[in-house]
Amino acid sequence: MKIGAIIQARTASTRFPKKILKELPYGSGITVLEQVIRRLKKSELLDEIIVATTTNSADDVVVEISNREEIKYFRGSEKNVLERYYLCAKENKVDVIVRITSDCPCVDWDIVDMVIEKHLQKQADYTSNTLERTFPHGLDVEVVSFRALEKAHCEASEDFEREHVCPYIYTTKKEEFRLVSVKAPEYLTAPDIRITLDTEEDYALLCAVFDYLYPQNNYFQAVDIVNLFKEKPWLKLINKKVLQKRIFHSLEEELEEAKKLLELQELNRVKEVIEKWRA
Repeated sequence: MKIGAIIQARTASTRFPKKILKELPYGSGITVLEQVIRRLKKSELLDEIIVATTTNSADDVVVEISNREEIKYFRGSEKNVLERYYLCAKENKVDVIVRITSDCPCVDWDIVDMVIEKHLQKQADYTSNTLERTFPHGLDVEVVSFRALEKAHCEASEDFEREHVCPYIYTTKKEEFRLVSVKAPEYLTAPDIRITLDTEEDYALLCAVFDYLYPQNNYFQAVDIVNLFKEKPWLKLINKKVLQKRIFHSLEEELEEAKKLLELQELNRVKEVIEKWRA
């Protein structure tokens, strides 16, 4: 059985273009993507690490980084990420796919191995530490069997199912798959911490985290991050107003999210218009 991490990576980003090429620590010359790759290399259970990027010329730099880090890469569709993952896994004969996104530079290899172990123990189709949020945002791990991924690829038809890889498995047809949720141990339970990278505010926070922790240990882990936020709770203020990106299954869900965004910007009249329209 071959277990492989497939890192979803592209330079295009609506909220923060070229975010995976930003330096962490700031001024180090090490990119966010390189941090993700190097951390995954410490896993004891991964047989292979592959970067799955797009065929866009702008992502040639992602290939260059993969070559520099001496790992494989795969190029596929930009929008149809489910197809990209499926074809990548098929080409590389991966039986158990570990989905990691390239905007999580604090990914913890021990948590990755924890989720893989649970997946194998339970003989699951899909295992994740995000079905119920207990870990900090940015330590996300999804593990899926090739059989489940292939079924999703062959049957998923909605845009959101193909843009986000696994929603068909854990939402649309969840009754057809064996799903397993991994919860954080008490000392790592901190769902209010956000250390993923979607915006400039997120990057500012990550720069601060790396400034504090990286000099002492280049491979600091989740427990170090949680303890840092306990010591310096003001860090949460840096990206407090950033809303986590979500997968929406209906117009109603999108409207609810739009209301939250309007509230953050104090655009109350527009919010009232939406509420009257919905009524």
